[in-house]
Amino acid sequence: MDVLGILTAGGDCPGLNAVIRAVVARATLTHGAEVVGILNGWEGLMQGKVVPLDRDAVRGILQRGGTILGSSRMDPYVHGDGYDSVARTVRDNGLDGLIVVGGDGTLASALRLSEEGLKVIGVPKTIDNDINATDTTFGFNTAVEIATEAIDRITTTAEAHHRIMLVEVMGRTRGWIAAYSGIASGADAILIPEVKCDLAACADIIRARHRRGHRYSVVVVAEGVEPPSSNAGRGQIDAFGFERFGGVAYQIAPILEEMTGFETRVTVLGHIQRGGTPTAYDRVLGTRFGVGAADFAAEGRWGTMVAIRGREIVSVTLEEACASTRGVDETLFDTARVFWG
Repeated sequence: MDVLGILTAGGDCPGLNAVIRAVVARATLTHGAEVVGILNGWEGLMQGKVVPLDRDAVRGILQRGGTILGSSRMDPYVHGDGYDSVARTVRDNGLDGLIVVGGDGTLASALRLSEEGLKVIGVPKTIDNDINATDTTFGFNTAVEIATEAIDRITTTAEAHHRIMLVEVMGRTRGWIAAYSGIASGADAILIPEVKCDLAACADIIRARHRRGHRYSVVVVAEGVEPPSSNAGRGQIDAFGFERFGGVAYQIAPILEEMTGFETRVTVLGHIQRGGTPTAYDRVLGTRFGVGAADFAAEGRWGTMVAIRGREIVSVTLEEACASTRGVDETLFDTARVFWG
């Protein structure tokens, strides 16, 4: 392995710079390779936007959020012709292999490129924690910490004004952030995509609390919960052809207010959950993933993804990683239910 490329694609995520830093340090200092950074995700690979990376280039970035390489929503199979869209950049820069840091969509494209002959290693990145074949993903811990702190603050104002407060968190198809932040903050109900939304049961919980003298309630809602009507911002397509999410809590709020008779307000946390400084946990996990990716590249383990199983960093096939997304397990959700009402 002489020249190794690295790109970060899809939504930004706390811990990306930890991965970049670790890949560069391990590949250059331990394995004697050169590292080329691909700017703005797949877009840069398609358009030949690259920058050399050495140890000095990645000093001081560990604690920074975002990604020094930039990202985009472009995809070689959605906006290009697959491998033919990136082949020139690979050839012109002499890339012997590519480390792709991204979520389920990015890894799915990495798998297809691997099947077309590109030497690829994936690194799982998503605050949603829904990548198959790994126990967790970096970025999730930071997102949960941010959401939990926000819910704690919202809880005090809910209590002061005797309101129902709905807090909408990220989670397009899986409710990991909602489940964890809801449990951590003592939410009175949690709505996630994996469990059918039962607003009547939610209203029963809230009314029971008020009968016992608790004149406020906090409900955590994942953005991917099925909306109670067909008009919740779904169906809108962004500039890159992907469906927009967010705002379902605004549809749920008036229904709960009518069912319970209690004033209801909504807070949508949005992109604040994946911005800013990563937690120590995500810095360490991102670092371990980056070192693992560089090692696997040096060993020629192409077509794989770095994962954590228990305490160990392991490689799994991209096929296994992309086979499905990982949802909130029933046991965890049952734990949350214990404290509702």
